[in-house]
Amino acid sequence: MALDITQREREGVTIVVLKGRLTAGPECTAFRDTLAALNQKGVQNLVLNLGGVDYIDSTGLGALVMCATSLRKNNGNVKLLNLNRRNIELLVMTKLATVFEIFTDEQDSVNSFYPDRKIKAFDILSFVQDLKRDG
Repeated sequence: MALDITQREREGVTIVVLKGRLTAGPECTAFRDTLAALNQKGVQNLVLNLGGVDYIDSTGLGALVMCATSLRKNNGNVKLLNLNRRNIELLVMTKLATVFEIFTDEQDSVNSFYPDRKIKAFDILSFVQDLKRDG
């Protein structure tokens, strides 16, 4: 399944919406190419809306880490939005949930780039506790 990538801007923050699978091959290549183009434009504040991504493999995880690393080198940051349960579990298992800020609301993800705004970040501890209770 091809990865569909669209982007828009909201309050000075670039929002990249992904739909499909973030996996090795043309999907990750398209994702990396999109990020390289944004990097060249000087984009620093990025939200990746992963609500439409049903599967991320190890190459996809690597691409997410590469995205965060390249933005942070340029004094920017990336936030993740609307991950499904499986992808949250993947980030928790790989300890990458400590690397990324995760949000369930787009406005909160945008507000997180502005220190004077109130945000509600994803509560990873509650998520892990619910997993243990359910499983």
